[in-house]
Amino acid sequence: MEKVEVKELLEAGVHFGHLTRKWNPNMAPYIYMERNGIHIINLYKTAAKIQETSDALAKIAASGKKILFVATKKQAKDIVAEKAAAVNQPYITERWPGGMLTNFVTIRKAVKKMASIDRMKKDGTFNSLSKKERLQVNRLRAKLEKNLGSISDMTRLPGALFVVDIMREHIAIKEAQKLNIPIFAMVDTNSDPREVDYLIPANDDASKSIDKILSIVTSAVADGLNERKAERAEKEGKAQKTEAKKEAKPAKKAEPAPVAAQEEE
Repeated sequence: MEKVEVKELLEAGVHFGHLTRKWNPNMAPYIYMERNGIHIINLYKTAAKIQETSDALAKIAASGKKILFVATKKQAKDIVAEKAAAVNQPYITERWPGGMLTNFVTIRKAVKKMASIDRMKKDGTFNSLSKKERLQVNRLRAKLEKNLGSISDMTRLPGALFVVDIMREHIAIKEAQKLNIPIFAMVDTNSDPREVDYLIPANDDASKSIDKILSIVTSAVADGLNERKAERAEKEGKAQKTEAKKEAKPAKKAEPAPVAAQEEE
């Protein structure tokens, strides 16, 4: 995991909160001061929360569960897509599909539809369609790819959600709460930290701030994945050694049959 340096957080503008009149009083413990009508976030507390969040995310990744990253705001979507894809995690950066979690079966059907269109194109069935039908299928495929392409490999509900801007992604938050899925989030001074399980008090509007936090967080996820990979390799190695020992062990000699007792005369 990347080391959390308060100086780097400061340079990335992580400390800038919202206007004081827009604040949520529940964020008071994470606010350092007010300057020019803007709340300043206590970066030492941010650093501690990043460490706590990163440790928890690394454990989830090491367990083999997926972490779904959610960010649909303009300044966050490209960063989240890049960082999440780099560690092979699903992400939603377009409009949140209602029922994404609470109606996951229906979402999976849409993903399967996308896969079936791809099969049609491979086996030649697509070419047998009329020009109009091909156009309709291509439009449907493009729409599904845009909204669900990043979660096509997610065959079960995620082990956690990581959200940028919990006020904007309130539908995702509510769905995760209903299903008791742990919620990790960047929380600005205008949001209610009680909505999430693990918060990182931070500026969720500036791209530099989002990039910095996501870099640290996804680095922790990568560490968890590497730990899982190492454990699996170790288990496989032990299994191979055990198998090799069994094969190398000489066959047990057959014991001579007991001599039959002489019959009494």
